[in-house]
Amino acid sequence: MPRWFAIRTSPRWELRASSELSRRGLQTYLPICRVKHTWSDRTKIIEQPLFPGYLFGRFLLADRVRVLQSPGVKQIVGIGASPSPISDTEIASLQTLVSADIPLEPWPYLPAGQRIRIDRGPLAGVEGFVVRADQGALRIVVSVDLLQRSVAAEIDRDCLGSIE
Repeated sequence: MPRWFAIRTSPRWELRASSELSRRGLQTYLPICRVKHTWSDRTKIIEQPLFPGYLFGRFLLADRVRVLQSPGVKQIVGIGASPSPISDTEIASLQTLVSADIPLEPWPYLPAGQRIRIDRGPLAGVEGFVVRADQGALRIVVSVDLLQRSVAAEIDRDCLGSIE
């Protein structure tokens, strides 16, 4: 049964690699978002891949060589030498988000345990760890090691600046 896999491409080859894989009879998905891009003399809305350097393909592992021989394809993302499939649910959720025609922007992945620094808002300058990452909000914990005490707070993702 075909499964979804993430495919890493050469820089700016996502669309060409997707077209080539489709031409070879494989199902592909390249999520595109609209982004406001500002140059020194103008601002324009452009379409670009939501995940630069990546696209998704649905195929059998037996088709792995055919995928890797396609122009612009660097590798099938996985652990070690074996590709790791992506769940149909994750791809379906991504397709729903993109097709909803709402503003989307790439966002750094923030797993629990990630160390962060807040750059904006009333908590600017505070450093802590992500405990829970929900839509729009993060629960962070700031600890005082000497006292062996911690305090938790929910913050908006927009307050984050640098992510270490």
